[in-house]
Amino acid sequence: MKTIPFLLLLFAFNPFVQRPQRKVLVDFRNDHFNKPAKIPLATERAILTKVFRRYLTDPNKCSQNFDAGEDYLRGARRAGQIVPDIADMTTGSFTGAGKNETAYVIFVNECNATHADNFGSKRVAVFSGQQLVADVDVDFRGSIIMKTDLDNDGINELLMTTGDMAQGNFIEMAALLSFQNGRMRVVQDFGTVVDDSCATAMPGSQTKGAVLSLTDAAPGEMPKIRVDRYAAGCGKVKRWRPVREF
Repeated sequence: MKTIPFLLLLFAFNPFVQRPQRKVLVDFRNDHFNKPAKIPLATERAILTKVFRRYLTDPNKCSQNFDAGEDYLRGARRAGQIVPDIADMTTGSFTGAGKNETAYVIFVNECNATHADNFGSKRVAVFSGQQLVADVDVDFRGSIIMKTDLDNDGINELLMTTGDMAQGNFIEMAALLSFQNGRMRVVQDFGTVVDDSCATAMPGSQTKGAVLSLTDAAPGEMPKIRVDRYAAGCGKVKRWRPVREF
């Protein structure tokens, strides 16, 4: 009798055997609202002035008629028809290892932008002291969920989300982003991580959430993040069950 295959079978089917647990990065089944840092008005104005050539400080001064061209959001930015504000910030090393930098999430708030325009574009501006070292469009991602350095190279990534509410249905999408060398790169796109229809009060409404966990990786390599998806009813007590996709 071969001992090794027998032991492997015993391990596989024994419910009392302790299996290694993956490290959970984010559990989107739980509330994950962050509280952005308060930025003094003078500091915010100084930052925005370095990011934008022209901008407004009062939405009431937005023009109702200006030539935006075919790309409305870009045209509004070009015309200075924006009322930007800083929505979030965090410190770290984003464009290179060992750097002392601050990343600001900016809601550009293009004038008259509608729900169809996601109410305006979102940017991340990275500063090293008073110097602007990166300024990138982050594809409407407006919330920093966490800062990471998953491959231990001394350069931080940002896990960011974007959300949308339509007719009582809330959807949130997430991606891990790198800003190395001042350029945005999507390290991993997780797609939809929250899909909650409970506010609709429709029959069959449910809430769905994803759990992101780390897989093993060789030293110095970026680990692949595993995405497990779950669904539950809208009651106070959630009984989560695995689902293949949202």
